Amino acid sequence: MRNRGSSIYLRIVTLFFSSIAIILTVITLVQYSRLRSNYSPQMVIAGVPVGGLDPQAAAQRLLQVYSLPVEIHYGEAIIQLESNLVGFHLELESMLAAADIQRTGASFWVGFWDYLWNRKTATSDVPLLATYSEERLRAYLKGEIAARYDQPPIPAQPIPGSTEFLPGQPGQTIDIGRAVILIEGAMRSPSQRVVMLAPVRTAPGRPSLQNLQLLLQGIIAQNGFDGIVGMYLRDLQSAEELHFAYMAGENLPVNPDIAFTASSTIKIPIMVAAFRRFDGRLDEQTANLMLDMIKKSENPPSDALMRVIDEARGPLVVSETMKALGLENTFLAGYFYEGAPVLQVFRTPANQRTDISTDPDFYSQTTTSDIGALLEDIYQCAQTGGGTLLAAFPAQIDQISCQQMVEYLKEDKIGVLIQAGVPEGTAVAHKHGWVTDPGGVIHNVSDAAIVYTPSGNYILAIYVYHPTQIVWDQVSKMYADLSRAIYNYFNLPAR
Repeated sequence: MRNRGSSIYLRIVTLFFSSIAIILTVITLVQYSRLRSNYSPQMVIAGVPVGGLDPQAAAQRLLQVYSLPVEIHYGEAIIQLESNLVGFHLELESMLAAADIQRTGASFWVGFWDYLWNRKTATSDVPLLATYSEERLRAYLKGEIAARYDQPPIPAQPIPGSTEFLPGQPGQTIDIGRAVILIEGAMRSPSQRVVMLAPVRTAPGRPSLQNLQLLLQGIIAQNGFDGIVGMYLRDLQSAEELHFAYMAGENLPVNPDIAFTASSTIKIPIMVAAFRRFDGRLDEQTANLMLDMIKKSENPPSDALMRVIDEARGPLVVSETMKALGLENTFLAGYFYEGAPVLQVFRTPANQRTDISTDPDFYSQTTTSDIGALLEDIYQCAQTGGGTLLAAFPAQIDQISCQQMVEYLKEDKIGVLIQAGVPEGTAVAHKHGWVTDPGGVIHNVSDAAIVYTPSGNYILAIYVYHPTQIVWDQVSKMYADLSRAIYNYFNLPAR
């Protein structure tokens, strides 16, 4: 009886524990089934932890995180950018589908076994999948930020009555390219949604050329010069130019191409014609003549050079060279020696004008724009090996010969006129000139230069004429003031 009672007792105990085990297993299965419908505790989608959430709740959390505005700091302004304004769109379905593959990837019983033994299922983060419109973001930056918060620079302004300028004020502008990169990164980040945009400092720049012209005309008036002043200025970086004629306090006719006596500035065309004649390479004797012509401004070496070019027609070859370059108002009609015959009478658009006259010498003439264009041709050829000179005379002039021309012009060191207005040591490649009549009276003074400066190189040609007499001290000071103002214009102090 005892053995039978013990057996029943054991059966009852076994049945009890078996029932408990079954109940626990069922409970565990239910818990696992519920857990399996949610993401694993380690699951991260687009940088957002979604462990323990079902797909719907996970989607809501993602939308909540990525719908937060991006905070943009620009200067002192703080701007809240709603991502939907630039078309930012989360590809929720694709990200949740990738997460679901990990959630339901293992078979039910394999997953249950891992759960039962508390073995963590390996998961990998699901990367962000989202799109936005860069075009709309750029439009927003231009229309909403740049338009409101950018500050344009204030250019420097000339000081009336002087050769100086009031410094301008720098501005600030947004770097849209960099802003796009930073804002896109913030929109794609679940936590780093603040963007610091540093404004780009913009230099104040120069006054307008019209303001410069007013300053220069004021300088002419202050110096009391009542003759005719022709001026040509060309910025060799931007190709902007200022070209005007002025007399007795007023602008002269709209067309500033007035025929002036070329005087010794005609030696620049002679130099070009000589290099052309020797195919860009001068022998020692010719080089010495060239140096004397430019540096000492002597006339006999000029005649000797032209005789080498062509014994009978040297001056006319110089004129033909200028015409080939499109400089129709520049010519030399004869040699320099006293009593030299006029080899040809030149009629040009400039000297056929009836509205204004400087009584130009019928031996040699030019205009400020002609001589300025010739100097620019030499400059461009020397700097880059291109330009009109090489196009017109490809087999006769090259970059090396143009560089030699510039060096010859730098040897004209007189310390007055244009050179007097620039700081000592400034490279000025130029040719000056004036003509004294038999009575010792000067009516024409000219200077044409390439000026090399730290903040930009330029061409400057100034020709002046007075029908009665040029007072040297007055005109020399006016030249220096004009040159100084232009140098200051190109080299404004930094702020």
